[in-house]
Amino acid sequence: MKITLLTMKGLLNCKFLILFGILISGNSCKKNVYFENRNSGSALGTSYSIIFYDTELRDYSKEIDSLFVAMNKSMSTYKDDSDISKINRGDSTLVIDHMFEEVFELSKRMNKQTNGNFDPTVGVLVNAWGFGQGKQIDLDSTKVDSLLEFVGFNKVRLESDKTIHKNNLDILFDFNAVAKGYTVDRLGVLLDQKGIKNYLIEVGGELTTKGINKVKNKDFVVGIDNPRASDRSVPISKINLKNKSMASSGNYRHYRVDEKTGKRYVHTIDPITGFSKNSNVLAVSVLADSCAEADAFATSFMVMDLDESMELLSRVTNIDAYFIYVGVNGETRFFSTDGFSKVMLK
Repeated sequence: MKITLLTMKGLLNCKFLILFGILISGNSCKKNVYFENRNSGSALGTSYSIIFYDTELRDYSKEIDSLFVAMNKSMSTYKDDSDISKINRGDSTLVIDHMFEEVFELSKRMNKQTNGNFDPTVGVLVNAWGFGQGKQIDLDSTKVDSLLEFVGFNKVRLESDKTIHKNNLDILFDFNAVAKGYTVDRLGVLLDQKGIKNYLIEVGGELTTKGINKVKNKDFVVGIDNPRASDRSVPISKINLKNKSMASSGNYRHYRVDEKTGKRYVHTIDPITGFSKNSNVLAVSVLADSCAEADAFATSFMVMDLDESMELLSRVTNIDAYFIYVGVNGETRFFSTDGFSKVMLK
């Protein structure tokens, strides 16, 4: 039997190697394991889904519910006691909260950037066309012109004391074209403040992401609806969405058909002409740094003609867009900016 004698130096070296091995083994055992946390349900008249990843299981449902309650209290036109409903009824003394202020200032900026095609003072027209809380009425050119007197973001202002001034008491705010996107942004801030670095948030189809899917160790992949398909479970396109927000708008879901004439009216209301806008654009998706901004642009592009949208995209460099529209022969056609094309999955 062969016996190996260890000198003191050799013994020390051996102990060092053993200790070094233990340290390596211990460090490998401490490698982060990520858990997938989920919250979903109904809010703001739609559904929501929140997925985030952390090294521990977390429950932020109370904070999430509180945020939805605050949003409804501030901007829901479907709640009589909300701030926006009180302002719409003529309350000029109500001091708005920081969320209402942020959405108001964003709307003011977007109204200017889109040459008036985005305008949350369109509420009186939304009601008249049968897509809001107010009474639907039979409209012709004369009646529409009379209602346009109560539309225009230049007719409202935010005072220094945080109250809202309206040039005419009959002006009605409707932030539905930006509220979902803004809520997504606020939920993102909530998770950021909790130290969450990887998440996907969706409210009514509007999305934002940060980081990656840590369980799969891949970018988040989201789908875009086919506006001409009855099966919404099969997307027409998929994209990698990383550290970006996306909002979509289309006329294929929200519309009404006149019982007398059989005419189809879509929910997109042109704040400049006052009429329901049924254009050849079926749907549009917009990428932006904030979901509120993406939401507002997506709505604007549904109001604008396609060539107007192209001109706006040539001027605005911080967004990308993907259009699905009807060609001259009735075929489905597509247009995407270079930035949008880069994230689309082949």
